[in-house]
Amino acid sequence: MIDFAVNKSLQSASGRLDLVVDAVIEEGSLVTFFGASGAGKTTVLRMLAGLTEPDSGRIMVNGETWFDAQKRIDLPPQKRAIGFVFQDYALFPNLTVRENVAYATTTSDSAWVDDLLELAGLTALQQRLPGTLSGGQKQRVALARAVARRPKLLLLDEPLSALDAAMRSQLQDDLLRLHQHLGLTTLLVSHDIGEVFKLSQRVLKLENGRIVETGTPSEVFLQHRVAGKLNVHAQVLAIRHEEVVHIVSLLIGQDIVEVIASDDEVDGLHEGDFVSVSAKAFSPLLFRQKAAR
Repeated sequence: MIDFAVNKSLQSASGRLDLVVDAVIEEGSLVTFFGASGAGKTTVLRMLAGLTEPDSGRIMVNGETWFDAQKRIDLPPQKRAIGFVFQDYALFPNLTVRENVAYATTTSDSAWVDDLLELAGLTALQQRLPGTLSGGQKQRVALARAVARRPKLLLLDEPLSALDAAMRSQLQDDLLRLHQHLGLTTLLVSHDIGEVFKLSQRVLKLENGRIVETGTPSEVFLQHRVAGKLNVHAQVLAIRHEEVVHIVSLLIGQDIVEVIASDDEVDGLHEGDFVSVSAKAFSPLLFRQKAAR
């Protein structure tokens, strides 16, 4: 459905980055671009949307040429059948929820707007202004507006990263429902592995401007893991000395964990630093949490 091969030279925080991406995306799939900040994920979305011009290459969608450097074809964003959701919502503050969604429709189709508001759980909020909404509600409006044009391609640039864990999980359910109900082809940028597993059928992992791995989430993230070994990232919240040991308080996800550290381990370590926590022998016990009522 989507066949693209694009090149773009960028100036990143660490210097020059030559972005070279070549991929084919199947119609109706939900694919995630995953990678560290500065890997080129957002730039790929912007090139597909027509917001950033590639230095060379081509973009084909359903047999239609959106970009071809050799043929000097470069359709503007308004002529590409896309929906784009940004991190900052980008809603019109002076328009109601309904007016924001309806603004993106190509025709005055009140029934279609009604359907979208119901799908996104916004019917009761349709006369509210964006300034009166929560972050999760605003993102629902942004999602509904993005699909209002019935796009061939829905582009999502870390749309849920600013939300708390509970709201993010709920919005992931909403996003998946919209994707499946409307039969969308969706490209998501995310650095949240849990989100990738929950939403994606396929992952394209980027490093330094190149796709280094592709496959299902399990193929990309699980096949190379070593059984019996734990390795997680954490932020140092506090360091205190007790008798002959140091106690380091760490933030791991949303949990605070205290670990014992040696003099060598805390040497040069400060509050706010990010560290890796590794356990060589790890035999976990898994307990299912009861759903909150």
